[in-house]
Amino acid sequence: MKVLLISANTLTEPYPVYPLGLDYVAEAIAGSHTVKISDLNDLKDFDSIKEVIRKFLPDIIGISIRNIDNTDTIDPKGFIGSYKIIIDLIRNYSKSPIVLGGSGFTIFPAEVLEALQADYGIIGEGERFSLLLNALEKKEDVSSIPGVITRKNKAQIPIPLDKSFASRIDINNSHLQFYLKRGGMLNLQTKRGCNFKCIYCTYPHIEGSKLRLIPPKEVANTALKLQEAGAKYFFITDSAFNGDFSHSTEVAQAFIKYGVSIPWGAFFAPKSPPKDYFKIMTGAGLTHVEFGTESMSNKMLASYRKPFKINNVFDAHKLANDAGLYVAHYFLLGGPGENADSLKETLSNIDKLDKTVLFFFCGLRIYPYTALYDIALSEGQISKDQNILEPIFYQSGSLSSEEIINRVSRYAKGRMNWIIGAGGEQTAKIVSRMYDLGYSGLLWEHLIQ
Repeated sequence: MKVLLISANTLTEPYPVYPLGLDYVAEAIAGSHTVKISDLNDLKDFDSIKEVIRKFLPDIIGISIRNIDNTDTIDPKGFIGSYKIIIDLIRNYSKSPIVLGGSGFTIFPAEVLEALQADYGIIGEGERFSLLLNALEKKEDVSSIPGVITRKNKAQIPIPLDKSFASRIDINNSHLQFYLKRGGMLNLQTKRGCNFKCIYCTYPHIEGSKLRLIPPKEVANTALKLQEAGAKYFFITDSAFNGDFSHSTEVAQAFIKYGVSIPWGAFFAPKSPPKDYFKIMTGAGLTHVEFGTESMSNKMLASYRKPFKINNVFDAHKLANDAGLYVAHYFLLGGPGENADSLKETLSNIDKLDKTVLFFFCGLRIYPYTALYDIALSEGQISKDQNILEPIFYQSGSLSSEEIINRVSRYAKGRMNWIIGAGGEQTAKIVSRMYDLGYSGLLWEHLIQ
């Protein structure tokens, strides 16, 4: 079959994100099918889909739904409406079945399938697309395939795949060149799953709660492919790269052994690391550490069920800085139990973090399959039959999101390294101009104070 895979994500704030997931899907089906990847970021406009379909004539069309919304309380944006426009355009040009998948789809499978009126959906890992294609070719019933949903059968959450997974990097794809020309940043995965129990996070639902580690040599070989393809930088997309200290250290050592020479960044939990951990990371090319700190109040860290305390944050921060790394912290304010005292404590402790950039998100997006959903339900903030596809944020009983934003803004006193929200279109334009001037990577290091 001829399979067209479309990345529907056009969110570029603060920078465009390479659609890594489609590389894994392409690798899983390329042996038996002809595959083409098309990225809406690489097309002039939505209408350009017509020309792609006319030239390729796909038998089936897979659409990756990465984001449901931008999770930003300051400037909330839902994307279902734009996805519907894309689906309607495709229906005008092709009668081929449409299959939805991706992390965003997996959070709301039945709701998105119904809203977009697609034919099939794949919950969880996209490699299951191969099972659906085989069944369709043989005209078999698809309802028994784990993770496959139609508008007629209920969503059944599949267990994570127990086989190895690999990505397919095609340097001739025009969408790859799009990202290489705009910051040169591609993505890499070293494991799937998340063994943390944070109340708001969807990673355990999407990828499973058990870590499935990719062999370090295999990770290094993939990094080399990105390097050979022309990447100037790569970002590791794991929920937390240091979720397994031993494995992440072995990955770093493999980068050194096999000659990975381009810089990279990753998301880390601010846990106290083993001796020389960040020095090893620096030696392997790590330049940017993004800590998912969320709060600097032990009361709130416990409320969020984070696997660390304030002393661990200070420890990890100092060791990363001492290793010569650029350091950023992300904060989620306004969760269950947040009040004036906990916010004051967080802001006061943040002042003790030197040489860093701070990103503040005021309000937690409520997603199904999370403990936060259950909390919001028990508090009456949402109802069981309520459709929360459009952005709905948890509201602390003591502080409104607006009050939190105002307090953080006043406390920041115009400091450039205190960023509230995602930065919006203004930040995206600045980043785009810097990319045009030849800069690469994440770029927030220019705000460090």
